[in-house]
Order: sequence, then structure tokens, then C-alpha cells
Amino acid sequence: MPITQTRNVQLLHAALPILFLLGMIVYGLVLRPYVFDQSIIPLEIVFISSAFFAASHLAYLGYSWDTVMNNAILKLSKGLPTILILFAIGIVIGSWIIAGTIPMFVFYGIKLIDPGYIYFFAFVIPIFFSLFTGTSWGSVGTIGVVILGIATVVNAHLGIVAGAVIGGAYFGDKMSPLSDTTNIAALATDVDLYDHINSMMYTTIPSAIIAAVIYLILGFVNPPQSVAGDFATMEATLKGITSIFNFNVLLLLPVLIVLVGSYRKLPTIPVLLTSSLAAAILALVFQRYTFSNVIQTVYKGFSTDMAVWQASIPENISELFNRGGLYALNDAIIVALLVFLFIGMLDTIDAIPRIVEKVFAFAKNRTSVILSSLAAAGVTNAMTGNQYATSFIVGEAFKSKYDALKISRKVLSRSLEDYGTMIESLIPWHPTALFMVSVMGVAVGDYWYWQLLSIINLIIAPMLAITGIGIFTKVMAKERNNKQQ
Repeated sequence: MPITQTRNVQLLHAALPILFLLGMIVYGLVLRPYVFDQSIIPLEIVFISSAFFAASHLAYLGYSWDTVMNNAILKLSKGLPTILILFAIGIVIGSWIIAGTIPMFVFYGIKLIDPGYIYFFAFVIPIFFSLFTGTSWGSVGTIGVVILGIATVVNAHLGIVAGAVIGGAYFGDKMSPLSDTTNIAALATDVDLYDHINSMMYTTIPSAIIAAVIYLILGFVNPPQSVAGDFATMEATLKGITSIFNFNVLLLLPVLIVLVGSYRKLPTIPVLLTSSLAAAILALVFQRYTFSNVIQTVYKGFSTDMAVWQASIPENISELFNRGGLYALNDAIIVALLVFLFIGMLDTIDAIPRIVEKVFAFAKNRTSVILSSLAAAGVTNAMTGNQYATSFIVGEAFKSKYDALKISRKVLSRSLEDYGTMIESLIPWHPTALFMVSVMGVAVGDYWYWQLLSIINLIIAPMLAITGIGIFTKVMAKERNNKQQ
């Protein structure tokens, strides 16, 4: 629990640090590039400035530095597992490349996947991978990289492919009982995990069906250029890949380790590192790279320059495979740390819960309460960059309102994800969006309007609130009885 020093803090004082952050975001990330034609203010500077303002304001209010820092450290400690996962994913990406696992998927994907259906497959394949692993980040960082590599070779629209991959990964993440955000949303609202997943089907499945149909149509409306018959680049790429990697079925082992570990609900970080170790061993056994190459890949990422036996390597292959390593996701990690720091400081005066409760005090009926919880989840996640915080903050603020109006709490848990989890990849400054850009190399501005699952979901969720579909009011009595037992 946050350490607080009891005193009466006016709502304005609680809001000032958040308003400062909002002002920095609007000025630094919106007005400067799009109105003043100037460079953006880096997110690191935005959050460092906001954290400094928050600490200064809390000192003005009389809070000790030790109290503020203890709360910041507490928040950072809770976010540490996420940071470690980011480091581990960077290692996984690099090790899977030098082992030949990702290159093998790219190679056979190019040969087997019909380029005319690349957008459809880019959406559907990550769904299954994410369902098994319970992580959208891991899905995008592994199978997503493979699909994007195929798309690059066949000259597909990378914005569409990136949006489809992210959408598919998010579908699987939301519907997987192994997902951290899915479990936390259920926990924050005191809802059974599988009741929560069942509730999400009302919005997520229709959104996914519509998105899949559109991606299928896009394959005919906006086909990859290679479909027209120019396969020269593709053949050169296939030849280039086989010149620096050897393939066999054992290279699937790192993937199987992740899938089995996730299915058995084993700890994420040990599973990822075990997969990386297996990949490193496979690289030494089956590839021509040295032990030093493997160490360098784990440390700073793979580079095609390591293939010293090859005189020249196509540029697109280097762009595809030169990535990974411990420091691959530095930008996302640093921003995530600063976000945790800022939010931890605000925990000193419970700023965000108080503001959410005050702003949405007007909600009196079922429709307005559900719509308000959707909006609160979206705004809170956009400001905090953290779905964990969003689930507990908004869940706590709205549970009593849902109970009073006899709305099932699994509608609240669903709402936390419909407008919380699902918007993360659409917010340029969000750690999730930064991760997606870091891994896939496609800017948010190029893919967000093709991330159809989230966009459609943002429409369907409020429609259900307005029409009353999927509110589950009849199960309220049963839920209350279960809680009393």
C-alpha cells in the first residue's frame, strides 16, 4: 500500500500534476510536430518534467521527500516484472534470429503463404499464437516479426500488416486465461476469470470477425506488388537467407518451449530465458556463427555482418534480421520506468482515483455508468501508460456504481479492457505503442488506422451499453449470493 501522510488535499492540488503531464503531452507530442512544425519533445523528457513537477508540488503541500520516493519505489517495484519481461523479449528475439528460428519461419512463410492473403494471415496467425502464450507483446515480438518480414519481401503494405498483427495479438491476449491484463481486470473487479472472458466475447469476437473480413478484402483491393508477377526480389531474399542460415525441424524447439511453458502457466521470465538458451545452443550446433557471435547477439542484437563468409547480403535481409538483444527495447523500458515513477508519486495523495470519481460523479443510470467506465479506462490508461493501474483505479471507482444499478461486474471488467487494454497500441506515447514500433519498425502514425480490431471494438463496446445487450443484469442476484457465501 502507498505510504501517505494524512492531510486534507484539495482536488485542484491532486489534479495539477496530471494537468501538467497532459499539457506536456499536448504541447510536446501534438502541437509541436503538427501545428508548429517542430521536433517533438521526447517522452523521457515529458515524464521526467512531470515527475519533477509532481515531486515539487507534493513538497509544497508538505509531504516529505522520503514519503514521495517510497511510494515511487513501491510503484517501480510492482512494475519491475514488466521491465524484466521487456529485457527477456529482446534476448528472445536476438537468440531466435541467430539460431535460425525466425529466419526459417520467414523463409517458409514466403514460400507457402499466398501473398494475396497476407493481410488476413497477418491477423489470424497472431491470434492463435497469443492465445497460447497469453501475451500480445510476445506474439508481436516473435511471430509478428516473422509476418512483417514476409510482408517486406512481397512488398505488402506494412502499415496494414502491422495493424493486423497487433490486432490479432490483442485478440488472443484478451481471450487467453494466461494473459496478465485479463487476470488483473478480473481480479480488480472481483469477477471470475472465465466469466470475464465470456463477457469479453460480446465485444471482441464481433470486432474480430469484421476485422478479418476487411483484411481479406484488402488483399484483393490493395494487393502486394509481388502478386502482379515480380518475384525477383523475393527469390533474391530466399537465396540470401539460406546463404547465412541453415534450417531443420529442431529449430522449432525455442518456440515449443514458450508455448508449453505458457500453457502450463510457468513463470514467464524463466520460460523466455530457457527458450533463449535453447536457441543459443541451436545456433552453435546448426549455424556457422561463433560463440562470440552468440554472446554479442544476446548483448547487443544480431547483425548480418557476423556472416563473414558471405560477400554481400541483400539490404532488406539486414533490415529484417539486424535486431534483438538485451538493449533492443531500451526506449520502451526507460519510458515505462518514468511512467511508474510519476504514477508512484501521485499515489501519495491518491490523485488519480479521486479525479476519476469526481469527474464521473454525474453517471446515474446504467448506460451512463458503463459509458463513463469505458471513458475512464481509456483516459486513465492513456495518462498512466499502465493497464494494471487502470484496472485497479477504475475498477475501484466504479464497482459500487455497478452494484447499485444491478449491472454485472463482468461488464465492468470487460469495459476495463475494451477501452483500456485495446487502446494501448493506438496511443503514440504509450509503452505498448513504443514496444510495437521498436519491434516492428512501423510508426504508430502508419499503422493505427489499420489496427481494425481495436477501432471496431471502440465502436461496438458503447453500442452494447446503449442497447443494453450483454449487461447481464439477471445474474446480479447470483453474483451477490456467491460473494456472501
